[in-house]
Amino acid sequence: MTEITAVGQPAPDFTLPRDGGGEIRLSALQGGKVVLYFYPKDDTPGCTTEALDFTARAAEFAAAGTTVIGISKDSVKKHDKFVAKHGLGIALVSDEAGTTCEDYGVWVEKSMYGKTYMGIERATFLIGSDGRLAQIWRKVSVPGHVDAVLAAAQAL
Repeated sequence: MTEITAVGQPAPDFTLPRDGGGEIRLSALQGGKVVLYFYPKDDTPGCTTEALDFTARAAEFAAAGTTVIGISKDSVKKHDKFVAKHGLGIALVSDEAGTTCEDYGVWVEKSMYGKTYMGIERATFLIGSDGRLAQIWRKVSVPGHVDAVLAAAQAL
């Protein structure tokens, strides 16, 4: 599959297992807007803040006809613990194989303390009700990000 690079492209479909059991298929949500946010790891400071920020604004996203889905390579079991520990109110899906991360171009080479490694780039994709990418945020900085995404979803 071609990696996502531009607004207007169709969002790559996926079916992935979710927290609490069951699975989410992106194409089943077409007709409504979807926020897909990719994050590196459950229960780390930035990822916890981002998940709590999306949870705090969940009712406003719902009022804007927008479903919020968090994606990482953590297992469903880790997602369940993360949701329970922090009282999260958004769906978290597990991409343990990394296929969806690769489809969206967020599985990238990263660097820390002089060592390079592969990991998930914090990124968010707003998908319109037509199933196409309406907006893309890459290399996301968490503070204020959810407000920007909510404003974009409300304006769409």
